[in-house]
Amino acid sequence: MTYIHDTLEGLRHSSPAQSEFYQAAEEVLECLRPLLESDPQYHDHSIIERIVEPERQIMFRVCWTDDAGRVRVNKGYRIQFNSALGPYKGGLRFHASVNASIIKFLGFEQIFKNALTGLPIGGGKGGSNFDPKGKSDAEIMRFCQAYMSELYRHIGPTTDVPAGDIGVGAREIGYLYGQYKRLTGRYEGVLTGKRLNWGGSLGRKEATGYGAVYFAQNMLADRGEDLRGKTCLVSGAGNVAIYTIEKLYQLGALPVTCSDSRGTLHDPQGIDLETLKRLKEVERGPLTHYLTYRPDARYLSREDDPGEGHAVWRIPADVAFPCATQNELTVADAEALISNGVTCLSEGANMPTTAKAVDCFLDARIAYGPGKAANAGGVATSQLEMAQNSSMQQWTLEKVDNKLQAIMADIYRSCADTAAEFGAPHNLVLGANIAGFRKVADAMIEQGVC
Repeated sequence: MTYIHDTLEGLRHSSPAQSEFYQAAEEVLECLRPLLESDPQYHDHSIIERIVEPERQIMFRVCWTDDAGRVRVNKGYRIQFNSALGPYKGGLRFHASVNASIIKFLGFEQIFKNALTGLPIGGGKGGSNFDPKGKSDAEIMRFCQAYMSELYRHIGPTTDVPAGDIGVGAREIGYLYGQYKRLTGRYEGVLTGKRLNWGGSLGRKEATGYGAVYFAQNMLADRGEDLRGKTCLVSGAGNVAIYTIEKLYQLGALPVTCSDSRGTLHDPQGIDLETLKRLKEVERGPLTHYLTYRPDARYLSREDDPGEGHAVWRIPADVAFPCATQNELTVADAEALISNGVTCLSEGANMPTTAKAVDCFLDARIAYGPGKAANAGGVATSQLEMAQNSSMQQWTLEKVDNKLQAIMADIYRSCADTAAEFGAPHNLVLGANIAGFRKVADAMIEQGVC
């Protein structure tokens, strides 16, 4: 279909050198072929050309002072991609790898992820190439205050509600919120992921990891299986990975790995969750320190990674949860997972699997949950936090978790039913993209050209 080809070529011309964004756009548009061939209204209203262009791109300089008194400069971003369904919603990522391409791919994915939740939220994303690792609390505070001194002009509880992402946890959200309140004089739900005693929601910290596990649970249930007794691989060692591991234990599974930027931790007896939480949430230290507490575990450094992949994916298991970062799982990794017995994969990170690796999983007919569906629990619970803020309430953990389970079940059913509607019942990538797109596109048509 030349329509899709021309759109992608137009993006390469208008947004040069943005490979991650092209990858995300191509995945979505290729999945839309059967819908576009059967329903001409999306051509007539130029929905494709409109949906791949952000409504607003905000880029700015962030100047802050380090502990030595030296002025540092970083780049700040906020991409407000689509507001057809509600205020922009999506996290802030602070990491050295952040650039315009990564923020645009994340914002584009967020449109459809948010649509799948069934909640009234649009898609956006933001962040900076500032890296909190190795910085003091005072330096992080000064950076967050400088970042918010620009961002506050563009956000609000019914306009754009950022949350956390890689490098942005409750500490950073606190500093950002304090500066927003100082600048505006308003105490309102403009950020999610807040601490519990000033507007946060029970269950928000756990939601992305828990949601990825609930999604896997739904995929397996459709095949007459469950997670109990299954050996699981988890990548990452941040918030998503930690609470994926926690929920796996609660459901009777055995998570045996996690990873960080330096390498992979493998504990055949099962990752000691309390030790992992102490290392990452309290001490903020490297995974290598885990061996001090569990000497029978092993740590494989990046030098031990296979040439075209990562050691975390070369360990025999039943289910896999990529929870680290984009494109962390290669074709060679996918082939190794399949040959080692993995029959289910649920993505806790955003686009963690390369396009060719996704094709491997689909060809093998394993239960494969794409990130825009499987990790939507985080943004869904962020919207529940927004609802609590607007009504000046705080719900119980049980109420939040019950809503999260219902949302993840609904997302799975929507993806599975849509995939079946278009003749590919095993292909949840196609199902997720068409279901999310159709909801946003229909709203755009109904609201006119804007």
